[in-house]
Amino acid sequence: MTVIGTDPSQRGLDRRLAEDDSILERYSRMALEFDERPVDHVLRAADMLLASALLVALLPALAVCALAVRASGRPVLYRGERVGRGGRVFHMYKFRTLRPGAEQRRGRCLGEELDQLTAGETTRVGRRLRATKLDELPQLYNVVRGDMSLVGPRPIRPAFFLELCHEIPAYWQRLVVRPGITGFAQLRLAREMTWAEKLVHDLEYIADRSVGLYLAILGQTFAFVTSRLARPRPHV
Repeated sequence: MTVIGTDPSQRGLDRRLAEDDSILERYSRMALEFDERPVDHVLRAADMLLASALLVALLPALAVCALAVRASGRPVLYRGERVGRGGRVFHMYKFRTLRPGAEQRRGRCLGEELDQLTAGETTRVGRRLRATKLDELPQLYNVVRGDMSLVGPRPIRPAFFLELCHEIPAYWQRLVVRPGITGFAQLRLAREMTWAEKLVHDLEYIADRSVGLYLAILGQTFAFVTSRLARPRPHV
């Protein structure tokens, strides 16, 4: 008979999980030691006002996207765990752009391998939604709930967050603010950009965040999305 907890590999796994939990708790505590700035309350009010207005104004677009995704199967929405402000884990929503079950098939891949697997799993509708960023629209609900902001570092899955904290000691500093739908790293993103380089852009926003910068990033994002929507689609 095998006694639970005596297997060396199981003990090793339990120890790693316990270490990961303690690391996340420590980084969460460190992030929460940074008091919110007065501007953070203004930005939160702006998030509530703008996200609520956009949800109402974009209801027709949301309905069209939902019907298009539903034609490729279920579920319509992707619901995945992400790390938020202070290390709190929440469920982020997107329109599903991958084939059903793709999340399990992609596993814990990162970087170029993840990009390749994602490209192979993306549906025809999903490619168009990703190209125009319309797959991100359900995250307006996350903004209204307080899980996210319109502007900030992109939220990341808990397992990846812990791996990157091991590789990049400053990575935990992203927990100081709410993650965002858009941000510096997304606007400046290049395929060859490393996680450390992306972090530099995230930390730049965190350090310099202001109403003016918030509005400037939203304006650039709006210009980017409208240019993608106006671009003629190739015949497939």
